[in-house]
Amino acid sequence: MKKIVLGITGGISFLVFLVLLLVSNHLANSQMTQTAAERWSRDGNVSQVSCFFSVGSGITEDEIIEFEHTVDGVLTEASVVSESENPGARLWADAYSADGQVTLSNDKTSLTASAIGIGGDFFLFHPLTLLNGAYFSGNDLMKDYCVIDEDAAWQLFGSNDVAGMTVFIGGVPHIVTGVVHRPDGHLAEAAGLDSTVVYVSYQTLTELGESHGINHYEIVMPNPVTGFACNYVREKLGAEEKEVEVVENTTRYSTLSRLRLITEFGTRSMNGKAIIYPYWENMARGVADILMVLTLFGILFLLYPVGLAVVFFCIWWRHKGWTMKDVWHKLQDFGERRMEKLREKRRAEKAHKAMEAEDAESEKIQEEIPAEQEQSMEESRPVSIEEEFQAGDAPEEIRRKKRRFGQRRRKD
Repeated sequence: MKKIVLGITGGISFLVFLVLLLVSNHLANSQMTQTAAERWSRDGNVSQVSCFFSVGSGITEDEIIEFEHTVDGVLTEASVVSESENPGARLWADAYSADGQVTLSNDKTSLTASAIGIGGDFFLFHPLTLLNGAYFSGNDLMKDYCVIDEDAAWQLFGSNDVAGMTVFIGGVPHIVTGVVHRPDGHLAEAAGLDSTVVYVSYQTLTELGESHGINHYEIVMPNPVTGFACNYVREKLGAEEKEVEVVENTTRYSTLSRLRLITEFGTRSMNGKAIIYPYWENMARGVADILMVLTLFGILFLLYPVGLAVVFFCIWWRHKGWTMKDVWHKLQDFGERRMEKLREKRRAEKAHKAMEAEDAESEKIQEEIPAEQEQSMEESRPVSIEEEFQAGDAPEEIRRKKRRFGQRRRKD
């Protein structure tokens, strides 16, 4: 009875471990800001790297552009080339952004909101849920575009179906290209999404709003060897180590990374750098902490059934009625029986093929016998007078034969 109870509790503990594992994987995969590499390439040979700069780092747009010009060169040196048939296919993509504030207005009202000034392919890394319209790119020549969240849309227009509408930022008209759903929930609010957020070009934020300078940079690029992309960004981006934090997003939620966080418990929250994380990084760090706890509990729930299995195995081993020598002999016997079956199978196949060959030969002989019999019967059949005539006998000879034939019939 005791063994049954232990077995049931061990099975329940293992099921809890599986549930925690599934929840952890679902939570990790739900963070779209951390999966740009997977969406960029399914081959697993690319890496997503994020950089967060301190307020006083002084990173400029020109430095970002200068860094971008070096990426193709280092990939060429590493023998990384595009294998796509599309001549316009890119090996990498990046984005930079800055926090700030802007005031939006229309004929009816105005709204001051938190703003993120973007450059590059920002929405590639942050695929927010679109309620209406479309994204814009920071690479567009026209900088008079913006994306607003649903709260801003309702406050300005009384609807979220406002794609194509015009708002004024610093007196300059901007076209609303899309309306997005702002992530909600306790974690999102704690991360900084507790108020309206709008997305404008970096130029608009700098010239028409209040900007804190570029403090986020993200890139997805080939990673031919482990750590290649992360190390290159860390070395070449041009910021001092104390002014920047570099994060390798691709393996951020791997099992190894979760175990590493457990060992860093208590020290991870300490930060000696003047870095203000954006809302997506705060959410990512919060999810990492949750995954760390789930992983820790998962390990504990897994240890119990594993420990029971080890104990049961030891007990069984001590009371077993056989030795390793017996196992070896059984394996040898099994192997010999198996080989004998294979040999018998081969002999049966050869015998079957021989029988098929004999049957084919017999059929061939049977087909030839009727032809020979027909020819023999044809040769033994009596020849008529007409046939002899046709064969070329002289008329006189034919008459003699007819007379002899008639005489024999009269005697009969």
